[in-house]
Amino acid sequence: MTERAEKTQAAQTHGAPTEARMIRGGLGALRADLFSGAFAFRPLPPLPADHRFLKRIPARFRDRGRWLPHASVVLAAVLVFLLGLADGGSSGDDFVGLLQGFAGALPVLLTLTRPIAAFWLSMAISVFGVAIGGVTYDGAFPWTAAGFLGHLVVMTQVALRSRPRVAAEMWLITAAFGAMVVGYEGNGDDALVAMVILSAFALAAAVSLGGWNSARQEVAVKEAEVAAKEEDTLAERSKRTRLEERTNIARELHDVVAHHMSVVAIQAEAAPYRVENPPPELEQAFATIRENAVAALTELRRVLGVVRAEDYEAPDAPQPTLADLEGLLANVREAGLRVGRTITGSVRELPPGVELSAYRIVQEALSNTLRHAPGASAKVEVSYVLGGLGIRVVNGPATGLIKASPGAGHGITGMRERVAMLSGAMTAGETADGGYEVSVFLPVEQASPESATGEGA
Repeated sequence: MTERAEKTQAAQTHGAPTEARMIRGGLGALRADLFSGAFAFRPLPPLPADHRFLKRIPARFRDRGRWLPHASVVLAAVLVFLLGLADGGSSGDDFVGLLQGFAGALPVLLTLTRPIAAFWLSMAISVFGVAIGGVTYDGAFPWTAAGFLGHLVVMTQVALRSRPRVAAEMWLITAAFGAMVVGYEGNGDDALVAMVILSAFALAAAVSLGGWNSARQEVAVKEAEVAAKEEDTLAERSKRTRLEERTNIARELHDVVAHHMSVVAIQAEAAPYRVENPPPELEQAFATIRENAVAALTELRRVLGVVRAEDYEAPDAPQPTLADLEGLLANVREAGLRVGRTITGSVRELPPGVELSAYRIVQEALSNTLRHAPGASAKVEVSYVLGGLGIRVVNGPATGLIKASPGAGHGITGMRERVAMLSGAMTAGETADGGYEVSVFLPVEQASPESATGEGA
């Protein structure tokens, strides 16, 4: 035997099992689609509340409109029943007409709960009618007029709620049944051709509509997933921004408070040496002050030091205050922002945390103006009032000559974090002329007369 002959024989040997496997696979799919779980309860679901059809009808009818598919099936069953009744009446036998109408409508109604079982019931009724004879076919053999229409409706309903393969299997079974009966009886060619053609068009339309609905649902699900991911991303980004801003605030406050606590400890240690022969009580008092200051400084570094990055280095320059506000305004003027400053009230020294936060709030508000309202002018108002400090930064609308720079939108979040840390109040929003306004009030406790007298002493 030559090498070519051996290859040909091997191909033939391997080809037969492949075809057998294809046949077994097809039969297995048919069994899974139309036999396994054929009587399973699969109720027809109502239309979803957000269906586009329901959005086009008045709101008071939308709850009832969700049951439109069920009403359509019931209406089709009524038409099938009336057709069977009229077909039987034309032959002069009302009982036969009633029986044909009921036999045609029952499978249609069954599609509401058990669609595959409805298909097999329709097939069984057709076989039973051919077997017993005595029914009025009126040119629709091997189906009655009601059975013909009812079978089309049943197959269409099943195809709308199943995969396309099921539609092909039902069409083949129906065509095979009709061909066997027509071949045996020798008549009914026209009805068979009509059933094959009409059912092919009906099933193709049902499969197309079902595929379109499935595609729309998949797109809607994906859009919902994307929207949910975007919301999660924005929430995570906002959370991360708040944490970063709190970290920055903690670092800055750590530097400010640590500096002043260090000064207190050094002065408490040096104070007894500035007085000749200080009493022991005074030395003990200063020693206690120094010990408490050192302990507080150690505890502060232990608690707040955890927020520092490993590569974080404390700034060499002192933290900015409201006294440095003019330098900030000069910088933004060089960047092209027309900004004015107004200070009202009696200027006084405020706690370091308030000074630093006020400076940062003005800085962030002006930075937002540069990014989001290019070409606009701004105004900064600082008000020293009895209970604290008021800040107001207002900018006009963008001129439109320069494109606004996109931002993450977390500057307002950072300002709110600083205001909340100091138990203050803040409002931010658009103005009537299309600009933007940020208003902040930072409370400052008033020094008592006793402490003021002590400081003066």
